[in-house]
Amino acid sequence: MLLLKPRLLSLFVLGLFVSSAARSQSNVIDEVIAVVGDNPILRSDVEYQYQQAMMQGVSFTGDLKCHIFEQLLMQNLLLEQAKVDSVEVSENMVIMQVDRQINEFINRAGSREKLEEWLNKPLHQIKREQRVMVRNQMLTQQMQSKIAEDIRVTPAEIRAFYRRTPQDSLPMVPAQFEVQQITLFPKIELEDTENVKARLREYQRQVADGRDFATLAVLYSEDPMSAARGGELGFMARAELVPEFAQVAFNLQEPGRVSKIVETEFGFHIIQLIERQGDRINVRHILLRPKPRPAAIVEAQQRADSIATIIRDGKMSFEEAAIRFSMDKDTRINGGLMVNPMNQSTKFEIPHIAPAINRQIENMEVGDVSNAFMMKDERLGKDYFALVKLRSRNEPHRANIRDDYQLLQTLLENQKREETFHQWIIKKQHETYISISPNWVNCRFDFEGWRK
Repeated sequence: MLLLKPRLLSLFVLGLFVSSAARSQSNVIDEVIAVVGDNPILRSDVEYQYQQAMMQGVSFTGDLKCHIFEQLLMQNLLLEQAKVDSVEVSENMVIMQVDRQINEFINRAGSREKLEEWLNKPLHQIKREQRVMVRNQMLTQQMQSKIAEDIRVTPAEIRAFYRRTPQDSLPMVPAQFEVQQITLFPKIELEDTENVKARLREYQRQVADGRDFATLAVLYSEDPMSAARGGELGFMARAELVPEFAQVAFNLQEPGRVSKIVETEFGFHIIQLIERQGDRINVRHILLRPKPRPAAIVEAQQRADSIATIIRDGKMSFEEAAIRFSMDKDTRINGGLMVNPMNQSTKFEIPHIAPAINRQIENMEVGDVSNAFMMKDERLGKDYFALVKLRSRNEPHRANIRDDYQLLQTLLENQKREETFHQWIIKKQHETYISISPNWVNCRFDFEGWRK
């Protein structure tokens, strides 16, 4: 979603969309195949998950249905414990997640009507079923986290883990890079900004005269994700939207009302309220972005190249130049050092580096500064010029305590979490009422304690 501020699931929570479709279209004769505590597991639950896995091309050695069945058994143990521990999830978070999924479903189907036709049920029923599944998913994840929340490892344990692990069992670490960047956006002329505002005022006037806001959004909005849906964003909480947009959108009181022009980091918007539900709203918007002129693009490139020359001549460090000149608010204060959103470290593997940056650093030595090159900020939808410096390069190697301490820490913590969860499952199998249908009791389980 364009305006949103800047997930490994077990098999039993894979893809709710196809499961719902299967639920409405399958002719499977249902039966209870297990009971865990007070919770029944239906044959259809396994069949739906199996259909999902087949559609996604899941490769599994062994009986996949039996594996799914055991995952459902574990899920229900976790749900039983969540009741005992009074674990709760935010209903707002459930509703927000369901709304995101429903919006995605409608987008895939093409329209609300096509979604209802495909699933053979009204939208309110689809939402109700999704809420149950999403709530259970969130409870399961929260309970899993709670079971292992106290897992900590000490430096001594990490060193001992490294010493006792055979070298050929340590993971291979691919090549990793640390990269610094300076970004410069071309200047936008005031006249071009005013022209964009004038277009938006014209759209406001046309809506006031009776023209459909959604039609205008389809025709003119520069937010491609929402434009295809007539500018509709779906239900959002205030915290999900950038502050400038949220402040104006949440002040709209009457459905159909169109806002004043709003400026955000994405561009300029007008907003129309569709519906309000408590602390969430559903709105449409039209986004327009003023474009830089050709001369401004050339000027930005020349400015970036001149900054590169200053750095190479030793007149200013890359870090100082980033703080002084870079327009990237996320990296500027760190001297341009980029942070990997996958793990919050400063090291990137090739697949996690933007292709345009990768093309620059592949022939650079550590310490080199690139020439200016153009990139696109996919989030903002804007082109800019970048300079990058290759700060460090680690060649592919076996994990070692000096270079990969954080990786070894994560491996040991995950091992301890897995052991803790394994012991918890065994304990709860003995404490919880579990009954399995004779037709399923011969499955080869990872945990034998399901059979009582």
